[in-house]
Amino acid sequence: MDESLVSADGKNSRAVLCQRCGCRVLSAGMATLAKRELLLPSMKKKSSLAEDANPDCELLVEHWLVHDMFTFENVGFTKDVGSVKFLVCADCEVGPIGWHSLEEKSNFYVALERVRHE
Repeated sequence: MDESLVSADGKNSRAVLCQRCGCRVLSAGMATLAKRELLLPSMKKKSSLAEDANPDCELLVEHWLVHDMFTFENVGFTKDVGSVKFLVCADCEVGPIGWHSLEEKSNFYVALERVRHE
């Protein structure tokens, strides 16, 4: 991970953008770096994420953690997949860029490897 992405207080020092279309997902200083192992399906359009019963998955560890869904600039959510909703870009609907457990109502994770920073 690029250390310049994290400020002294552990927050994102740059804006978080969609890798594909450049849409702003989070403004700088709005999320905290969190390390947690999460299994996310391979990047696809939102419509195919909910339909694919056995998607290829990737284990990701570094995430931006947000505690309020209204903190996001632009983010969409898939239909429930078990007890999880995946986060996708609101403009191009590609994802998942992150993960939200319905059991952890106030934790929203955005994978650093699934976004770019500006």
